[in-house]
Amino acid sequence: MAETAIRLRDVQLTLGTGRSTVHVLKGIDLNVQRGESVGIVGPSGSGKSTLLMVLAGLERADKGLVEIAGTPLGGMSEDALASFRGRNVGIVFQSFHLIPNMTALENVAVPLELAGSADAFERAARELANVGLKDRASHYPGELSGGEQQRVAMARALAPEPAILIADEPTGNLDQETGRQVADLLFAEQARRQMTLVLVTHDPALAARCGRTIAVRTGVIHDDGHGSAAATVPAAGPAASPVGDAALPQAAR
Repeated sequence: MAETAIRLRDVQLTLGTGRSTVHVLKGIDLNVQRGESVGIVGPSGSGKSTLLMVLAGLERADKGLVEIAGTPLGGMSEDALASFRGRNVGIVFQSFHLIPNMTALENVAVPLELAGSADAFERAARELANVGLKDRASHYPGELSGGEQQRVAMARALAPEPAILIADEPTGNLDQETGRQVADLLFAEQARRQMTLVLVTHDPALAARCGRTIAVRTGVIHDDGHGSAAATVPAAGPAASPVGDAALPQAAR
């Protein structure tokens, strides 16, 4: 039997208070197997990016089970959760989130240094070479193209050798050709390392490259990618709406 990398049961999340309350996730059930690639799609405001942040351990669910790599996240302290995330989950964001006053090499080394790796810079250099940026290691983010910045971000996510890679609109800020190149690299690394990949995208072509596509609308999974739609849709609450991409964790998109 395949090993389960991600397991969600009745996951619910509400943002805001009073009249501004937004029911973002409304009872999500989801299994993702080890080594599987899953694309999450849905309209803006559907809750798909919030779901991704819950999977990444960057947003806590109000209710339900979130189990990553066999470990329930609900009872963890913030420090324990950060440590667990650093060992098990790599994250690639649409907006790169590189530190502007650090070189590409230093950016990639950050999670390794935080984990206490004695050879952080050697490993970071290998990852940069692996994504084709060996000659750009000493450049700062402002000196790199968008595609190069996203490859640095990918190298940073891959450097700790996580079992699970989470990607939120990884090609969303790139032109079509650069986006295709980044996607090629993303799926090549997922296959080579046999990682579990979960990504959110508005791009049907990118989603189609995943082994399974999950459709989310108004905080509910309407199609789990196995040919079955959600049996019951909770009563509609206030519609989910974007809060913004700048803050971490991200709100519903």
